[in-house]
Amino acid sequence: MRIEDFKSYAKELLNIALPIIMGNLGFILIGAGDVFIAGRHSTQTLAAISIATAIINCIFIIGMGLIGSISPVLSNYRGERKSAKRYFYPTIRFSMTIAVITTLLTFAAIPLIDYLKFEPELTPLIKDYIFITAFSTFGAMLHMALKEFLQAFEIVFFPNLVTVFSVFLNVLLNIIFVFGAGFIPSMGVKGLAIASLITRYFMGFALLAFCYSMMSFRNYKDSGYYKTLIKVGLPMSFAVLVEFVAFNSVAIIMGKVAGIYAAAQNLVCTLTTVSFMVPFAISNAIAVKVGFANGSENFTDLKRYAAAGTIMGVGFMMLSAMVFVNCPHFLVGIFTKDLELIKICVPVIYILALFQVFDGIQVSLAGIFKGIKRTEVVLIANLIGYWFISIPLGYYLAIIKGKNIVGFWIGLVSAAVVLCSIMGVLLVVNLKNIKKNFCNISKK
Repeated sequence: MRIEDFKSYAKELLNIALPIIMGNLGFILIGAGDVFIAGRHSTQTLAAISIATAIINCIFIIGMGLIGSISPVLSNYRGERKSAKRYFYPTIRFSMTIAVITTLLTFAAIPLIDYLKFEPELTPLIKDYIFITAFSTFGAMLHMALKEFLQAFEIVFFPNLVTVFSVFLNVLLNIIFVFGAGFIPSMGVKGLAIASLITRYFMGFALLAFCYSMMSFRNYKDSGYYKTLIKVGLPMSFAVLVEFVAFNSVAIIMGKVAGIYAAAQNLVCTLTTVSFMVPFAISNAIAVKVGFANGSENFTDLKRYAAAGTIMGVGFMMLSAMVFVNCPHFLVGIFTKDLELIKICVPVIYILALFQVFDGIQVSLAGIFKGIKRTEVVLIANLIGYWFISIPLGYYLAIIKGKNIVGFWIGLVSAAVVLCSIMGVLLVVNLKNIKKNFCNISKK
């Protein structure tokens, strides 16, 4: 691909990705705001929400993965010259069904906390946070579904502007409910959960109002749409679940050793997630553009969007890795002044820098596979990388060899290398098959 072609395709991707980057960073900064306020309240509060969030994420991520299939599926429909707008109400019904299931699973997880044997003073705080957060599921799923719906039409500015505004709303609500203000008492962990609940419903209803102001919709029923969403989204859900459980199991396992290790894992993951949002946004743009090219059977565009997006995503993560290596104390110090916590986190940051590069590769490849509707490849790669390599190796190094959280991160880096290799090889095979199919169709 020539430099001129790269610039052209990169510009189109950035037109979609830049607002998404803004929104994704906002979404993560909402979580970072929770970590920041919790850390200022107490290390115990930070440890409690770190463990609770790890458990909740393992439940929420299934629904998030399914909803993540909306934009690539509708982009394929648009490439095939099908009407995508008529899937508005089916999209809402799909998200609310997922919200009901997710809420019930979250409630079901609460009694299990007693059996995980965390530090006694943390257990009631963890249960309180999970209980309140369960009620926020409907707002969260509505927001994600409508954001994906609009993204399929390349309408990305307003949805992500809402997310950025919500960062400030969430911080303000956190301060009020955590520390107390006027007639509102200090509620600590409960306050963090209440702030998140209000913020998530605001985000969902803001996008709902925007959709009605932009378009008119008619009720439409198509069971085939749900089947396609599940076919594309379910492997992606389990792929992301595999990854999330791998990361969050570190917080849970190390949290049983000592709460401060769970706090360290949450803090480190917050840092990496902030930088990850840039290639993740590019990956979303790749999925939309590759999906449209796939639907319209344009192999040249498909290949060039995939290549340009991958170069952009990996390039950013290489720059991010350099920042992590050169500023570990500063980055950790943003969230905590606890010297013991800083001492635990800083060595992990150096390992995290290497992880960043491979994370940029894998998320770019995942966007391509979403666009061509072959998400089962991502599931296979993640399953092998994280559960056959990362967790066993990490547990051996962390618990048996006594390297603690550093051991787990060595395992996570190893997993990233393996899954990138698997996805890279399978992408080459899939692209050859797609090119062959497009040629056969054109001959007919």
